[in-house]
Amino acid sequence: MAPLRIPSPLPDDLENLVERVIGACLTVHSELGPGLLEATYSKAIAAELTHVGIHFELERAFPVIYKGMVIGHHRLDLLIEGQVVVEVKAVERLLPVHVAQAICYLKVSKARVALLMNFNSELLRSGLRRIVL
Repeated sequence: MAPLRIPSPLPDDLENLVERVIGACLTVHSELGPGLLEATYSKAIAAELTHVGIHFELERAFPVIYKGMVIGHHRLDLLIEGQVVVEVKAVERLLPVHVAQAICYLKVSKARVALLMNFNSELLRSGLRRIVL
């Protein structure tokens, strides 16, 4: 029986990219398992993305602007081909604040989709949250 597929509001090429990124993250999680630091997972994802030929930026910074002044910077874990934000977590469970952070990153980066991934999950699929704006 074929897996259930929910219709996506994303164009096919972006949906394909999202699936490839999730596959790379699943590979990292199956190799390393839970229990490491977020920075370790980010670097492993970067290595896996390089291995499979997906362009990305690690720790991409975007300015925080308040009343016309730059007051700081947001630092995204990974920005994939300028279209997908990957926010890496290694926490007991994802919280609403983590979702809010991912949404904020979508807005500042102008990307359409964010993958919020909790690598401290027994199965990465249970720690994955996909957010589309």
